[in-house]
Amino acid sequence: MKTFNVPVIYRSPLISAIKQQRKQQDKMKKDFTPTALDFGPVKILLARHFGFCYGVENAIEIAFRTVDENEGKRIFLLSEMIHNPQVNSDLLSRGVRFIMDTGGKQLIPWESLNPDDIVIIPAFGTTLEIESRLSALGITPLQYNTTCPFVERVWNKADQIGKKDYTVIIHGKPKHEETRATFSHSQSVTPTVVVKDIHEAEKLAAYIRGEQPADSFYEAFKGQYSEGFDVTKDLQRVGVVNQTTMLASETQSIADYIRGVMQQHYQLEDAQVQERFADTRDTLCYATNDNQTAVTGMLEAQADLAIVVGGYNSSNTSHLVELCEEKLPTYYIASEEKLLSRDEISHWDFHHSQELHSTGYLPAKTPVTIMLTSGASCPDAVVEGVIRKLLSFWDLEDEVEKMSINFTA
Repeated sequence: MKTFNVPVIYRSPLISAIKQQRKQQDKMKKDFTPTALDFGPVKILLARHFGFCYGVENAIEIAFRTVDENEGKRIFLLSEMIHNPQVNSDLLSRGVRFIMDTGGKQLIPWESLNPDDIVIIPAFGTTLEIESRLSALGITPLQYNTTCPFVERVWNKADQIGKKDYTVIIHGKPKHEETRATFSHSQSVTPTVVVKDIHEAEKLAAYIRGEQPADSFYEAFKGQYSEGFDVTKDLQRVGVVNQTTMLASETQSIADYIRGVMQQHYQLEDAQVQERFADTRDTLCYATNDNQTAVTGMLEAQADLAIVVGGYNSSNTSHLVELCEEKLPTYYIASEEKLLSRDEISHWDFHHSQELHSTGYLPAKTPVTIMLTSGASCPDAVVEGVIRKLLSFWDLEDEVEKMSINFTA
């Protein structure tokens, strides 16, 4: 796989050495057991896969190269390039400005832009409507495009099945930048509807079967269907694609469920299912799948708690937290700064969108075993920072260098 020129401040000698050794030992990526880092009184179980994915590294390389090569020009990002506070802060410090926030709220008026300005498309991609707006301003919309190739693959699949008269069902968060972009591209080709979870998929199934009055669909899925959507005919042939950062297992469950609904409702044999349901399994992102599978593998071990590191508005990170929460106490932090002391921690409750302050998160007994992973937009340097901060509570920070040498040898 291609390697990218990512600023060294995001790299970690320890993490790089660990990842390289695991890659050599497991070239086929079949071993999802965690890497055990034993520091005596504290043991860290590091997930097999975590951190920057292909799409994030691609976006970072393009964005920083764009800044370096266009000194003196005004440079804008449509919104946060990725959902990581450090990377976005670094870009802001270099003069890049955000046109919108992650929710789509305008921060800089479109009319203030001019043809000489540079506008970078974030890793989530953007809508066709915004591309047209940029073109109208004299700005080439895709000249500085960091859209993740795996997001574009979803768009291509939606386009492919849409042209075969399938309606597209998107499993995603309706307000997320990536889902908004995928929805825009899909609806330009075919009727499209968004479901955020299996419960909404079940609600949609009631309209497929005709169990709910058609008129009620438009209120039940308000803001989640394409213009002109006709519930009486647009749910007769469907396919499921996804926001790439959703739980892969949930996307697959939704696709399997809708497939079963179509097969049962239309009384189809297995060989006939594709008459009503398109096969879209290849739209699941490899990194999302690997990171989530690595957490599942990590959770087979015993530990006292889990720490998940990443931006608080990161969808893929929140799903790693969900998986960990099923098994043991889990703390979602943005960086090592949230580890206030051996007794106190500030952490994010994404279920209620609030930061919590907890005490007694680390057991008094030793050894303490901590599971550790991070989201796909979190730099490895931040993960190393978390390890160092944890070790500092036992005066063991110097052990990081020794551990790096062990994995490099």
